[in-house]
Amino acid sequence: MLTDEQDRLRAVDWEDHDPRMHRLLRLHYGAGGVTLIDRNRRSAVWRSLKAYFSGDLAAIEGIAVKTGGTAFQRSVWAALCKIPVGRTLSYGALAARLKCPNAVRAVGLANGANPVGIVVPCHRVIGSDGSLTGYGGGIERKRWLLRHEGVLLA
Repeated sequence: MLTDEQDRLRAVDWEDHDPRMHRLLRLHYGAGGVTLIDRNRRSAVWRSLKAYFSGDLAAIEGIAVKTGGTAFQRSVWAALCKIPVGRTLSYGALAARLKCPNAVRAVGLANGANPVGIVVPCHRVIGSDGSLTGYGGGIERKRWLLRHEGVLLA
């Protein structure tokens, strides 16, 4: 997890996906665009994520987020935050919400470039047939997150 001096979440990923997080940081901020400092403290963001994983599903809603990315990516990520806990949406439906119904692949790519997964809930986006497609942390983690949020999966 990476927060800035204002305690805004800039990146988060699973411990075994640390290289992916660093790759996303380079994509969003450029090589050398981020200086990592281990503050060795438990931030408000850390406490909110811990509460979410302990069952307080609303705990992540108040986390301040600041990301790089293109204007289109940020619009996709903003739309992701409007998918309620316990609900899913297809890539096509998300593209339609953005008034770009032909941009399904672009929505998927923006979803995959999301540096603050879980908080910006890219795991809530599924295939049009209800299948669990694409998730940077792996499909099993996506399945777990959706079940954790009360989604009934086929």
